[in-house]
Amino acid sequence: MDRKCLQLNLWTPSISSSSSSLEQNPYFSYCHLLSIDHEHHLPSSPSNLNATKGHDQEFLHLDLTLGPPPAPSSNPNPNPAVEAPTGRRARANPFQKLKGGKSETITAPYPWATTRRARVHDLNYLQSNNIRTINGQVECKVCQTVYNIEYDIEEKLKGIRDFVLGNRWRMSDRAPKCWMYPRLDNCKTCGSSLKPVIGKKRDINWLFLVLGQMLGCCKLSDLKYFCKHTKNHRTGAKNRLLYIAYIELCKQLYPHGPFHL
Repeated sequence: MDRKCLQLNLWTPSISSSSSSLEQNPYFSYCHLLSIDHEHHLPSSPSNLNATKGHDQEFLHLDLTLGPPPAPSSNPNPNPAVEAPTGRRARANPFQKLKGGKSETITAPYPWATTRRARVHDLNYLQSNNIRTINGQVECKVCQTVYNIEYDIEEKLKGIRDFVLGNRWRMSDRAPKCWMYPRLDNCKTCGSSLKPVIGKKRDINWLFLVLGQMLGCCKLSDLKYFCKHTKNHRTGAKNRLLYIAYIELCKQLYPHGPFHL
């Protein structure tokens, strides 16, 4: 077995010319204990020390014998019960499963809604089933009078489609102010604003809200519910989730484009 030898040069302050002080010097004693190479002995007299080229510092020559390096372990993970780190943590799945007792399919709350949560029928289905108009309810913020409003599907969709295609590149994946703060109709009784009636999340009239451009009246939790069940990321500010809701509903109505960009 090969043994490697390492030579260290240690310097010490100049030692007194007195032999008694030299013998009591800790560097002198330590050197005699560790010295292995007999060719380099520490000088035994002060005169030899003073003859080292007049320097104020003397060097001690130590040879340290080192053994061979340890053999690499055949098992990189000595504890099989603990998995070795992979270097990058796996990203959590943003599309969580429903809690126990809940199903992805529900009873369709409206003729234009599907049996899947937060999903509506496409435009071809609506036209083939002679669904030309839809309706929903709005309520006065002050006197709480409830009104029933009806929208023409094709007329409202044309305005939304033209707006999205003409301004999508300016939005930067964020809802514009006209979506965040929609213009609401006024109450015929007291003149206050009319807000859409939004009940349980599973019964939200999504098509009515998008045609009336009133999705901005939804709470953040409603938009998160929509993004969850349409397989979209539901983290972020409200303007981000609102933009996702508008684009996703347009995709549902036009499954073959032009919103799949």
